[in-house]
Amino acid sequence: MLTKESLQFLDDLKKNNNREWFQENKKRYEVLKKNYHQLVSDFLDAMKPLDPSLELLEVKNCTFRINRDIRFSKDKSPYKAHLGVWMSAGAKGANRAGYYVHIEKGASFIAGGFYSPESEDLKKVRKEIAFFYDDLQEILNDKNFKKEFGSLDFNENNSLKSMPRGYEKDHPAIEFLKLKSFTATQKYDISEVTQKDFVSKISQKLIALKPLNEFINRALDTEEF
Repeated sequence: MLTKESLQFLDDLKKNNNREWFQENKKRYEVLKKNYHQLVSDFLDAMKPLDPSLELLEVKNCTFRINRDIRFSKDKSPYKAHLGVWMSAGAKGANRAGYYVHIEKGASFIAGGFYSPESEDLKKVRKEIAFFYDDLQEILNDKNFKKEFGSLDFNENNSLKSMPRGYEKDHPAIEFLKLKSFTATQKYDISEVTQKDFVSKISQKLIALKPLNEFINRALDTEEF
């Protein structure tokens, strides 16, 4: 778990997001970093028995640097004032579905699935949905999935206004075929992060996403003929 002091550092960083302040508080950052890496280690210990595809993951595969890439951003703040944990058989940067834990005051959430795939991967997932819609329905209708996540994420930024090319307008999976990302999320309060059962509680929620991740990764592993 993270300490209240570590969360306070993130809070202070948000208000003082500059290199000078960061250097003055480098020791506090080092404590946060140690806390953060321990949290990731705890998540891997909890998740690996539940999802064997994560077995080869190490802490370094699941963490993010605190430095922001500001090359193409209007926001020139040099540091992230949040933490993320990404667990996927494909590790960071690989095109695979996985599990994500976001830690940020007022914007904490857990999620899983496949976010903003490249064009070729998007086609593969849509084809899987079109051909095996029954499988997807069974996953989304599972009582644990419905209890924790309800459904996949639908919003105007995540969905096409018209049908993707190559699919009929009356396809039974029309709403899912329009999606540009295939994710499910649940919000939580950042105060939970400091509780002793945080990792075990969140892991039990995340594992409800395992069949969805497997469905998506099956699509990505399919060779095109």
